[in-house]
Amino acid sequence: MILVRPVGFGYSKETAATNGFQHELTVPDVEWKAGEEFDALLQALVKCGIDSLLLDPKDPSAPDAVFPNNWFSTDEEGRIVLYPMAAASRRVERDPKVGDVLNTLGSANTGTLDLSHWEEQGLALEGTGSLVLDRRTHTAYAALSPRTSEQVLDAWCKEMRYEPISFTATMDGTKEGQAIYHTNVLMSIGDRFAAICMEALPDLNERHRVAAGLAESRRELVQITLEQMHAFAGNILHLRSGKGDFIFLSEQAHRSLRADQIRQLGKHGELVPVAIPTIEAIGGGSVRCMLAENFLPLRS
Repeated sequence: MILVRPVGFGYSKETAATNGFQHELTVPDVEWKAGEEFDALLQALVKCGIDSLLLDPKDPSAPDAVFPNNWFSTDEEGRIVLYPMAAASRRVERDPKVGDVLNTLGSANTGTLDLSHWEEQGLALEGTGSLVLDRRTHTAYAALSPRTSEQVLDAWCKEMRYEPISFTATMDGTKEGQAIYHTNVLMSIGDRFAAICMEALPDLNERHRVAAGLAESRRELVQITLEQMHAFAGNILHLRSGKGDFIFLSEQAHRSLRADQIRQLGKHGELVPVAIPTIEAIGGGSVRCMLAENFLPLRS
């Protein structure tokens, strides 16, 4: 895992304009509290035997730098992708030299695909926030929003050889509702399961299309409610180490789950809840948003 410490963490009015999960709260010592929550997640990863790399934020004052999975991703072929960001305050997080950093640590980087030029057209695709990837079937699920452009999605899929399944998802599940800013707050794909809030998709045809794609991948479907989605129950990540399989999620998300849903998810890995209330409330993202996966192969 690759994480960025939240040294400049705080509320951003610019990103809140498109993120309905953010709340402007007065929290004393907010950076210190975010740092404590970050450390708790890091300790949970270590306890589960999951290797983690800490990067310094390129801009220490960036309020959302704790969510690095939005500006870059990696894959098993050694590629790094840099993504176009909707908000100017988030573009300063992007570090074109991230590949050099990973190379010095033994990863094999075969090249970088820089999509940041789409920002010149006012278009964005914010990494594995915008994209929930089924890496087995090469399917990219994407909820369209001001941060997730269908045009950039299609360009990404063509380059990366994925099939897109795009749809509309809203905060209240109605056609008139505010678009959900990132796909990964309403769905997650694990090795043998997929968790999703179908209630957030107002178009029944799109629900059927998404359900058919997930069924084709032969994953167990774990359906969550709108209320659970607002508690970040969709923002979870399945990880594996020599110690076993783990499903990382926030404490708030874990509390929102019913006993039958916990049993469903528990078949696929041990649930690891981490308390990050400050980051969730003010930053509008949860555990999965804080974790950038490193799929780069090791140099031989």
